[in-house]
Amino acid sequence: MEREQILSLDTLHFPASAFDPVTGVATFDYRLTGPGGLALDFRETVELPVPATAPSAAVLDRVRRVLELLHVVAGVSYYKTAAPRRVVAPRPVPAAAAALFTAVYTHGLAEYAYRNDLPHVLALTVETPGEAPAADPVAVGTRPLSAVGGGKDSIVSLELMRGAGLDPVPFSVNPNPVIERVGAASGLPALAARRRLDPRLFEVNAAGARNGHIPVTAINSLIAIATATLHGLGPVVMSNERSASDPNLVWHGHEVNHQWSKGVDAEGLLRAAVTAHAGLAEPYFSLLRPLSELHIAQLYARWPAYDGVVTSCNAAFKLSGASERWCGHCPKCRFVFLAMAPAMPRERVVAIFGADLLDDPAQLPGYRELLGVDGHKPFECVGEVEECVVALGMLLERPEWRDAAVVAALRDEVPQAAWSSAASRAAMLTPVDAGFVPPAYAKLLPA
Repeated sequence: MEREQILSLDTLHFPASAFDPVTGVATFDYRLTGPGGLALDFRETVELPVPATAPSAAVLDRVRRVLELLHVVAGVSYYKTAAPRRVVAPRPVPAAAAALFTAVYTHGLAEYAYRNDLPHVLALTVETPGEAPAADPVAVGTRPLSAVGGGKDSIVSLELMRGAGLDPVPFSVNPNPVIERVGAASGLPALAARRRLDPRLFEVNAAGARNGHIPVTAINSLIAIATATLHGLGPVVMSNERSASDPNLVWHGHEVNHQWSKGVDAEGLLRAAVTAHAGLAEPYFSLLRPLSELHIAQLYARWPAYDGVVTSCNAAFKLSGASERWCGHCPKCRFVFLAMAPAMPRERVVAIFGADLLDDPAQLPGYRELLGVDGHKPFECVGEVEECVVALGMLLERPEWRDAAVVAALRDEVPQAAWSSAASRAAMLTPVDAGFVPPAYAKLLPA
């Protein structure tokens, strides 16, 4: 199909889905249609790990209901090829599920819309063929499924729960060697699911389809909830911090947040949708939501056994294959280095990264963005400008960092009143309201 034909497609449909509990394989069909009978079809496959004991019919019904939500949410991967003006969901759902769908296709695709100059995406409403009643709620299991991505945050969650005797089960979607090495360092048996995009998507992209960032955390979260339900586990515990809710910029009156699906609003919408449609009570929350990235980095410092495997660099998670753990030249590498530096000796953080990013003058432009000196907050999973400024102030108090090239330069570019503020520092190292964290889990966090 030619590019002009792709871009003329005006409606996304969801023709069919299926789930085989014997193999754990779910299939999701998508169809983009346009004028003159033009159509483009895709099929995505998600393979859940199969439990040793066959689940009951009631459990399988709840799994299928979670997968019905996933069917629509995962459609963003195919929607973005053409950005049609209509999305027509396949079945009636409770109002909470309909609200999740629309939010995923608007807020979740806001960065995509901004980069492709498609303001109509921000005003989209996912159409549903009627409203279904909410399901009767049932309690989830008591053993937590802990999402592990290889970074410091999920390591902290895993270890806090293990230290409290909660026996967490590590979980990942499409684990690569980075995640597998973190799992091996934990010594805990893990579960994994596989998500396979339709290969035709890559062909369509090569033909000139639109492309861009999608809210992948929302997709992986539903896969995790389906897995936990299938195995009698729960809740699903994420490791999204409070700064994930901080937007990058405002465009056409709408906040654009690279991390929207990691933010607290998305968390609340997803929880409500799963409870209403699948009947799962308290299915999902982020343990670290009350904490800043700086606070989480200080907690991570307790577990040096992960230093040789931890990574947060997206270069290690490319679909085409993993790279080294840290590329050393992206916003994520710069930010995590800055967050970790106040929490540990200089030689330790340099050993983790294999380079001293704060003593490299070439990194200065990137750090200026992170600290709000130039440009807007990068479109990456990085912390707030304020916590970057606080980290700078903490480093300027330590002789081992004070004369590092980047630290010394920023000292003169960032107002002293900002980086020396005791109030800002206290705020960054004090947990805020626990949000959706259940009281039993909130007790795991430091005061």
